Amino acid sequence: MKPTIEPSPAPYREMKKKRGYWGRLGSDIWKEWDLYLLLVPGILFILLFKYTPMYGITIAFKDFNIFTGFADSPWVGWKHFEKLFTSPDFAQVFKNTVIISFLKIVILFPLPIIIALMLNELRNMVFKRTVQTVIYLPHFLSWVIVGGLFIDILSTNGGIVNKVLVSLGMEQIAFFLDNSVFRSVLITSAGWKETGWSTIVYLAAFTMIDPMLYEAAKIDGAGRWKQLWHITLPGIAPIIVLMFILRLGNVLEAGTEQILVMYNPVVYQVSDVIGTYVYRQGLGNQDYSFSTAVGLFEAVISFTLVIMGNAMSRKYLQRGIW
Repeated sequence: MKPTIEPSPAPYREMKKKRGYWGRLGSDIWKEWDLYLLLVPGILFILLFKYTPMYGITIAFKDFNIFTGFADSPWVGWKHFEKLFTSPDFAQVFKNTVIISFLKIVILFPLPIIIALMLNELRNMVFKRTVQTVIYLPHFLSWVIVGGLFIDILSTNGGIVNKVLVSLGMEQIAFFLDNSVFRSVLITSAGWKETGWSTIVYLAAFTMIDPMLYEAAKIDGAGRWKQLWHITLPGIAPIIVLMFILRLGNVLEAGTEQILVMYNPVVYQVSDVIGTYVYRQGLGNQDYSFSTAVGLFEAVISFTLVIMGNAMSRKYLQRGIW
């Protein structure tokens, strides 16, 4: 019986190249049809709920009327964008959005990394898991509940924080009515709710680091700080880059749901962001075309920031999400 002669890898690769991309794809689908079939529900979901609604972008270029519909509403070109860029209200809204997002990145982005590094050094597993659970639980609460909790805690009418301030001989602070402190309430509440989730992500990233690296470092005489700086941080660097680039994509979002729950007209000057502005213009004033133009502007800027962030990451850190 003659032995089966397998084709050498090089000619086989050349043969696949000659077949072209679509030929190779068709061959792969034919061989793994059952696996590709599992992709169909996900693809249909994305097409139906992600791409089909994009047709609504045309509202930004029309004087949309809910009674006449998409097709019969007249085209007005860049009218709503001109109104957007010349509106003094939007200038303040855009400024608030950038400031709040910048504060959240500077203060809250490093926080879960620091907490994860501290928890990773713990050897008491019961205490470690207890802390993980406690800081992770707020993530499952809606902003309505979180907003109610903070309003109750920081209230000038029986709030525990103001009670402590009064007992120390200090004046009460109207946290939800004072423009100078309201942003700090937003940052604090966002940190309390979401830091735990990000911490779990980084703790999961630690499992990708080879334990043999720590053993080798100990043999070489490296202490905890050197292991942290030369092994742990480089080991989770891809996750840090990924989280940062995704965070850049949400810069102009700035926590719309959170702010809608907590803010009021008194603090509009420092808390009205693009998302809340779109909500008030679209639903409050029923100016759907203008609010769509604002939303489209936000989406384009966010997309650009993600592209730029990934490009800079690949250039300077040799890492990116694609």
